[in-house]
Amino acid sequence: MVTAESPVEQLLSELTDASGYQGQIQHLEVLPSCPARYGQLSTSLRPEVQQILDGLGIEHLYAHQVQAIEAILEGKNVVIAAGTASGKTLCYVIPLTEQIHSDPLTRALLIYPTKALAQDQLRKLADFGAGSVFAADTYDGDTPHSQRRRIKHQAQVVLTNPDMLHVGILPYHGTWADLFRHLKYVVLDEVHTYRGVFGSHTANIIRRLRRIAAHYGAQPQFICSSATIGNPQQLAEKLVGVDFEAIEEDSSPQGRRFFVLWNPPLIDKDIGRRRSGNIEAAELTLRLVRRGIRTITFTLARQQAELILQHMRRLLSDDPVAERLMAYRGGYLPAERRRIEQQLFSGELLAVTATSALELGVDIGGLDAVVMAGYPGSISSTWQQAGRAGRGQQDSLTVLIALPGGIDQYIMDHPDYLLHSRRERALINPQNRFILGGHLLCAAYELPLTDQDTDLFGPQMTDILHILAQHGYVTKRRKWYWTGPDGAYPAAEISIRSSSGAGYDIIQCPEETVIGTIDDNSALWMTHPGAVYLHGGRSYLVADLDIEEKQVYVEPTEVDYYTRAITVSEVQVESVGESRELPGAGELFLGEVNVRSQVVGYRRWQRFTEKDLGLFDLELPVQDFQTMGMWLSLSQQAAQKLTAAGHHIMGSLPATTLWAACMRLSMLSLVCCPCLRCVMPTISVASHMSIILMSEGGRYSSMTAIRAA
Repeated sequence: MVTAESPVEQLLSELTDASGYQGQIQHLEVLPSCPARYGQLSTSLRPEVQQILDGLGIEHLYAHQVQAIEAILEGKNVVIAAGTASGKTLCYVIPLTEQIHSDPLTRALLIYPTKALAQDQLRKLADFGAGSVFAADTYDGDTPHSQRRRIKHQAQVVLTNPDMLHVGILPYHGTWADLFRHLKYVVLDEVHTYRGVFGSHTANIIRRLRRIAAHYGAQPQFICSSATIGNPQQLAEKLVGVDFEAIEEDSSPQGRRFFVLWNPPLIDKDIGRRRSGNIEAAELTLRLVRRGIRTITFTLARQQAELILQHMRRLLSDDPVAERLMAYRGGYLPAERRRIEQQLFSGELLAVTATSALELGVDIGGLDAVVMAGYPGSISSTWQQAGRAGRGQQDSLTVLIALPGGIDQYIMDHPDYLLHSRRERALINPQNRFILGGHLLCAAYELPLTDQDTDLFGPQMTDILHILAQHGYVTKRRKWYWTGPDGAYPAAEISIRSSSGAGYDIIQCPEETVIGTIDDNSALWMTHPGAVYLHGGRSYLVADLDIEEKQVYVEPTEVDYYTRAITVSEVQVESVGESRELPGAGELFLGEVNVRSQVVGYRRWQRFTEKDLGLFDLELPVQDFQTMGMWLSLSQQAAQKLTAAGHHIMGSLPATTLWAACMRLSMLSLVCCPCLRCVMPTISVASHMSIILMSEGGRYSSMTAIRAA
């Protein structure tokens, strides 16, 4: 297929010449290398800062870095959107270090979407004097209580996440008075992750932050960094509520990128069944590892990451290399995550199977290849994951392995959609009344609200406050005051990432050692009695699920199967908020719905062969949640056309048509993508989203509730 020259080209030639190759490479795209483009600052940096750059071997700055640094030094709010390993961190670290050397009273708040990213960035700040020249520290849920007082009073740079800012800093702003009084910079890293529910919550948290800073006499400058998305300036401005200057060029060097679309071979042509994508991913990753190519294999779910790891270790048998493979996902304990990150950075690990937790810019060293076991759900995420390999000017390899779903197979047949389409826009809606109402309570708790605060929270603030007053949460004298229950504070009751409550501890028996955690929404269907819980490539059998104490008891086991829960859902429309007629199709509605779901059983699937080993019944509690829903009432004419064309109505309604219509509904924030399953968790501005299809007469033909991941 290709002339063997570079190690990547040699590998591709070996793959296509191997005896077991069955034409899996459906498309190969070679993206050309790009040289670095450098710039020169118009003003000199302070000698202390220049000395640091010289010591790090940084002789030149990329053109986009120069543009960003100069805009920041001029006092502008700046958003930098560029690819992975393009040096975005330097864009704000250099101005920050300059300012601290000029005025030691300077304070900065650096906000990252994950704890791991904050820890990683703190290590990088050490090169610029953190811990020696100036005080910097992380402040999050993992910070020991014995250190928190010192950080509040001494840290010049505080690294945190939106969750801790929401629940642990803003409600206690009086103890952070020195930071807010001298707050010069607020950095929001990886802003492309702030979309949908999470982004809409974070936008209100940032408005609360601006309000508290103004109370202490500060008007901080905002600096945002982002992966390449379709609307970085619009997202930053909606997230923060101020004007931004966007730096969207990427002048960093890039080696050739070999992008492979890999479709598992058909094993049953009559029904279109293909070989397991998980097994293909495991075997391909091992091929890379055996050639000394350090690889990260991205998966769509936690269980998938663990299954691929198990496949690889089984294929390696007693080979000591098996211990240099690991999984990385949510649910691991903090110390375990830090250890895996360090092993990746040091080169001790040869490969890792990971969820999107490693999609963000945690420094895990130079990797040569990325394997994606399934389309990540968006073009932006695809390129963000691909960017984890090929740092510098070396060649890199990205392989997207298709899963059986329609969107994966569509991409295999239409590679231009993935490789040459514009990146999606990241959308949020801070004015969503369900989200805004909670943050108005938080704001009133922090400081009484005034009419001028509509400049921050929007014109519907007053109407929402009147509704909240009717329930006794606030009262108005000249200002709006929090009057909720004594001893309570509203931030503790508002989850900004989902509607999930407190998580469960996963306890290994008989030692009764906590080996991991799982969120409240996932516990019933991932750790029900009889479930096989996978952790670190090992299998555990769930012996007991204590819902009241929020504890899962597991025992190590050696079984040749894994489990999948069976959940049934029922959706009840409570009220209609908006509607829009779709000519020739029917009518689209938006309103409040109640979703009732229950895990009623599970299936066992044999590992490696995917053979169905049987169905087992369960009796677990019903879960109810209120959310916003969208439903389409098909006209009789549209239903007849679909049926006449030989399509199953529920299975073949074109999702692109649905999304195009929904984009016009003001209360929704949507990403244009033809994959309903993939984008649904990222687009809803409510905590959950429900899709319901109805017949013209109002009777449900099918009901599906889709939880936000």
